[in-house]
Amino acid sequence: MPIRPENLTRYPRDWKQISHRIRFERADSRCECTGECGRNTHNGRCPNRHNTPAYGTGSPVVLTVAHLNHTPEDCGDDNLRAMCQGCHLHYDRDHHAATAAATRAAELSAGMDHRRTSRSRTRGQR
Repeated sequence: MPIRPENLTRYPRDWKQISHRIRFERADSRCECTGECGRNTHNGRCPNRHNTPAYGTGSPVVLTVAHLNHTPEDCGDDNLRAMCQGCHLHYDRDHHAATAAATRAAELSAGMDHRRTSRSRTRGQR
């Protein structure tokens, strides 16, 4: 998964090498999820392999590296898991929801409601 620009400094300089080692050496190009993603679509280890069609959807698999504790600075092998994009997105869904809610709350308290601003601009253009 792409690293958001505001988070780039949270990753070690050798992140590309770490990610490559986890995905292609340790995981042998296969998703390491054994159900912790919560999708309930596979028994045991997920069968998805990098650059092959995903089971169920047929879409191309992109193997990513998930931080199990959602902390990019923690790059110990026990905190990293190679996951296909489907498992990774499902694993992170609660974390993403909490982060999005915190961002919206911060924007509202700072008076930066983008939805209101967008609607106001649209009305003004009519």
